[in-house]
Order: sequence, then C-alpha cells, then structure tokens
Amino acid sequence: MAHLTDDCIIPVFSKDNEVTISHQSFIETVFEAAYKAFPQEQISEPSIRVSHVVKGRIPEAIHKPVSQLLESDKTIYYERMMFCLEVPTIHQDIAGNRLNLTIGGVRAYNEQNLYSRKSPEKFRIFIGFKNMVCCNLCVSTDGYKSTLKVMDTNALFTAAQDLFLSYDMAAHLRLMSAFQSVGMTESQFAQFLGKCRLYQFLPLAERKRLPELLMTDTQIGLVARSYFEDPDFGMNGGDTLSMWKVYNLLTGANKSSYIDNFLDRAENASLLTTGLCKALCGDQEYSWFIR
Repeated sequence: MAHLTDDCIIPVFSKDNEVTISHQSFIETVFEAAYKAFPQEQISEPSIRVSHVVKGRIPEAIHKPVSQLLESDKTIYYERMMFCLEVPTIHQDIAGNRLNLTIGGVRAYNEQNLYSRKSPEKFRIFIGFKNMVCCNLCVSTDGYKSTLKVMDTNALFTAAQDLFLSYDMAAHLRLMSAFQSVGMTESQFAQFLGKCRLYQFLPLAERKRLPELLMTDTQIGLVARSYFEDPDFGMNGGDTLSMWKVYNLLTGANKSSYIDNFLDRAENASLLTTGLCKALCGDQEYSWFIR
C-alpha cells in the first residue's frame, strides 16, 4: 500500500486531465465500506497484487540516456491490481476446511479509455469465502459485481456497501455444504473433463446453446493433474469424488488466471459446480457435460 501511495503516479484522462480513481483509493474505499457493513468484526490489512507495470519519465529526464537515469527521474504505475481483505471472525467449516469471509476487488486500466474525457470507471468487487486449506476463492453470483461503473469514490463506496449488505452469506454456505452430498464416479469425472476439452472447439452456434465454460484448456489439464496429485481434493482411492472436491479442483486451477479474468472464472466455477450437481440429479441444463 505504501508503494502504491508513495512511489506511483495516478493516470489521468488525457483530453481533460481529470484524475482517475487510484488503486489505493479503490482499496481504501472498499475497506471503509466493509468496515461499515461489518462494524463488530476484525478485518485484515489488504493483500495486494499488481501487474503490467507502465514506466515513464519526468519531463526533466526526457533526453537522458537510460544508463544515466536516476530513480527520481522515473515514473511508474500498474495497469492491473487485485486486493483481498479477510474477515477471519466470520468463518465456517466445510468438510474439515475452514472458510474465512473475504472481500476484495480488481481494477484494470486497460479496460478504460484514458485517451478520452473523464467517463465512468470500471471496477470489479466481490464478497465470498476463502478456503484456508488451499487459499482457493469461492465466489457466488450475488457476491460479485463484474462491471461496476462509477465516477467517484462516493459512488464506489455506496455500490460496495450495497453489495456487502445484499450478499446472502447463509445461502452461499448452504450451497457449498450441499456439494458434499453429491458425487461423481471416476468415469463421470473423466467424461466431464473430456467434454470440457471438446467445448473449446465446438461450432459457435452449438456452444451458445450450452452453459458458459470460462476455464481454459490448460486449466482443465491442471484439474486433471490435481485429481491424481492434490492431497486434499484428489481421488485418494475413493469410489466417488464429492462435488466439494470437484469445486475446489476448479477453483484451484483458476489460480493460474490473470488478475482481470480471475473473478469471472471464480464465479463461473461456482455456477458450473452447481449445474453439475443438478445434472447428476437428473436436470438437463448441464447434462451435456456428463453424458
């Protein structure tokens, strides 16, 4: 946080020189909204991840050779940033795994037209649970805003608080607990993985008729490898693989995603697991994946 505040410049909209909402302001605003929504709880310091550094120079150093540049001559900001705040005083145990309530967000300047005049800025915010056994993030549909557009931090605060207060924590926990009571055989799991690989190459018209799958081919390969190697969520010699384990294999593979795709795929993993549970019980919507 100190690095973002002290060492990084803040981009502007080039046509009117209006400042953007900085990464640190985004984090501070969501933290304030979380504190207002959960005033009696303990909230951790933010864990922050940045990527895609954008380098520049101050005007006085424009003509200096690179070898002569001083640190004070350089400017820097990060195109993409994700952060998480844990609320460890709100937790639940599922299948021996402790889940802590987690809040956070993503900002990606590459999704913003900084060459125009000031316009609504795009953010992603979420509230869900982190599986402390493996740090997998569990995000539900009602705990995620994928395209939040605001002009200032006041609107950002209001939107974040509305999300936190409308999130049905109990329903999300019940859903994840229910994953334990449904299972796949190895044959069904292999069929699911094979269909996921086929999905990427289906004709567009046919793919549009199926539920969305956002996991990449490489990530499906990671799920297959973890089935044999993961000590917590692999097969481990059992006859069936619970959907709780399948869900965590999916969210584990999602950790290879870029910051700006991570939350969309986390939400999709939840939808996919829920759909597969229904398909195993006879529902038709996701049945293509296990037929």
